[in-house]
Amino acid sequence: MLYNHDHDELSRSTSPLIVSVSVFDTEQEPTELHHAPTGLVGETPGDGDYPMVHNLRDAKYIFLVESTKLWVIAAPIAFNILCNYGVNSFTNIFVGHIGDLELSAVAISLSVVSNFSFGFLLGMASALETLCGQAFGAGQVDMLGVYMQRSWLILVGASLALLPLYLYATPILLLLGQEPEIANISGKFTAQIIPQMFSLAINFPTQKFLQAQSKVGVMAWVGFVALIGHIFLLYLFVGVFKWGLAGAAAAFDVSAWGIAMAQVVYVVGWCTDGWKGLSWLAFKDVWPFLKLSVASAVMLCLEIWYFMTIIVLTGHLDDPIIAVGSLSICMNINGWEGMLFIGINAAISVRVSNELGSSHPRAAKYSVIVSVIESAIIGVASAVIILIARDDFAVIFTDSKEMQKAVAQLAYLLGITMMLNSIQPVISGVAVGGGWQALVAYINLFCYYIIGLPLGFLLGYKTGLGVQGIWIGMICGTTLQTLILLFIVYKTNWNKEVEQASERMRQWGAGLYEIDKM
Repeated sequence: MLYNHDHDELSRSTSPLIVSVSVFDTEQEPTELHHAPTGLVGETPGDGDYPMVHNLRDAKYIFLVESTKLWVIAAPIAFNILCNYGVNSFTNIFVGHIGDLELSAVAISLSVVSNFSFGFLLGMASALETLCGQAFGAGQVDMLGVYMQRSWLILVGASLALLPLYLYATPILLLLGQEPEIANISGKFTAQIIPQMFSLAINFPTQKFLQAQSKVGVMAWVGFVALIGHIFLLYLFVGVFKWGLAGAAAAFDVSAWGIAMAQVVYVVGWCTDGWKGLSWLAFKDVWPFLKLSVASAVMLCLEIWYFMTIIVLTGHLDDPIIAVGSLSICMNINGWEGMLFIGINAAISVRVSNELGSSHPRAAKYSVIVSVIESAIIGVASAVIILIARDDFAVIFTDSKEMQKAVAQLAYLLGITMMLNSIQPVISGVAVGGGWQALVAYINLFCYYIIGLPLGFLLGYKTGLGVQGIWIGMICGTTLQTLILLFIVYKTNWNKEVEQASERMRQWGAGLYEIDKM
């Protein structure tokens, strides 16, 4: 059963989510695939839903079409995310040449404080994936700019609310048990990167605006140029001018605002179909928009904090150096794979929201099936590679034989995690595309924090399994969450989702032709 937070209705469907021709709806009226399915890459929304599938040839054709549409969106987004990840990495690399103390302080600032605000603001901006995607699919393109401006306002307000976290980073870190010397330096650096946080309030809504229209190529180029420019600025400020941590912070701020403003310039100058100028409509329906944004933020943050907690729990084991080190190596490998699936997450969100907005229930369903199958294949392949190389891949990170042995013992858990993490982000993307954020937030809270964490604590501390026990418990939470989300998708009535998307567009798209420019 699927609970929809907008209408409090229960939707049911008997459509099976299995890897066979039957997943492509054979029970309705016959329609042959004598022509290419509508909705191909580059077509405008509203051309018509996919025809029925009746044989393996039809299924293979739609699978190819959907794969193309998925990766045209996912690949540039994944590349952009990888470049953004590189901005953080190179900041740490340059700071590492200043000193070990500075490296530890900056790593804590970026991984704890900055990562917290990053996840929260990204989650709030994810509401646009629902609204902009469905508006674009429904042909209400003019509303995309209004939604983006409304999100700017909300995210700037959220950044102001997060400001004390940056200003009081030192006492917060001391309260968490951090060494005073590290906490002091980290607090100063955190205060210096406040401008970067505010850049995210502009950056994220603009990204979602572009993603909804599948204009993601420019995001990849902006990310690549920003990474190259960031490396140059770090070299200039830290290596040449010798500004130390202040120089690293300045480069971080400049690069972040460069990305945000480059995207805004592109939107204003080249997206005239979706951008109609500043509008007073941005101040309309702020409260329901805020509720959806908060639900999106909670959904994402519960996932981010869950996987951060495993490091905290592991740090209190009897041999924390080996435990944390081996786990960090595994999480690093898992993180690189995660970059790809974040791109798929965004892509399937765009696909589902576009098709629901276009009143294409069958296309929305097929896009989900194809993305789940492809992601599962990637996850299994990744797990197999890890298991084959379990005794060797840790050499990349450490020369310690003891650490390599500890990593090898965790390899099977890493493989399982990589398989789960190949499906879970895709289903989360489907939830965002369909507007199910509140439902998924409750599911995450139950599976992660009522089941996963307590079970991990019990297995890790009470049975002698140590880090493996903690990880096994958290895998159980992730497995339960994935199974529940798969069941929800399995039972989803996509025709009902189309109706709800149409109602949402009627409600929030009111005044479409009354846009009053400032």
